[in-house]
Amino acid sequence: MARYVDAVCKLCRREGVKLFLKGDRCYTPKCGVERRPAPPGMQSTRRRKVSEYSVQLREKQKARHTYGVLERQFRRHFAEADRRPGQTGENLLRILEMRLDNVVYRLGFADSRAQARQLVTHGHITLNGHKTDIPSALVAVGDVIGIRESSRAMDHFKTALEQIGRRAIPAWLSVNVEEAGARVLTTPQRSEIDTSLQEQLIVEFYSR
Repeated sequence: MARYVDAVCKLCRREGVKLFLKGDRCYTPKCGVERRPAPPGMQSTRRRKVSEYSVQLREKQKARHTYGVLERQFRRHFAEADRRPGQTGENLLRILEMRLDNVVYRLGFADSRAQARQLVTHGHITLNGHKTDIPSALVAVGDVIGIRESSRAMDHFKTALEQIGRRAIPAWLSVNVEEAGARVLTTPQRSEIDTSLQEQLIVEFYSR
């Protein structure tokens, strides 16, 4: 399945909630969900019964779109979560949170996960001192994420480092502005993941 390239505001409108796909714009009155809260497409006055399958599917799609993960990638993440001990749904969210692109976003180095994915792909981010261009790389406890030295002079990173802390940084991450880097302190707990996902519905979807 190809990468989604249409207007991302349509995804938020389809799910009926903000997925924060456009960075700061999502916090302004220009947000698509606030301007046009109805789902995209033709509107019908008929009331349709929502099936259990539809509810589960929508929750899975919401998770995919929130983290910017393709269907095949998402299925692999779920399979890995199912293999790990513990609750599959929470394991899945931990895996999604510990993707490198999400960590770059959580640290405030990028305004959105899509922008974080682009920064990683273009080689601006290092993992344990080595340049990496794989957004889906999973970080581990103790890993050090940094901005490549040759990229720190970019206006984007200068602004990002000056505004660190504007968005809350999760407790499982520690950022060092002077060194333009951060460290993974621990594995995120469910209470530290602020997404409004109902992960049990995703588990039920794949357990059909």
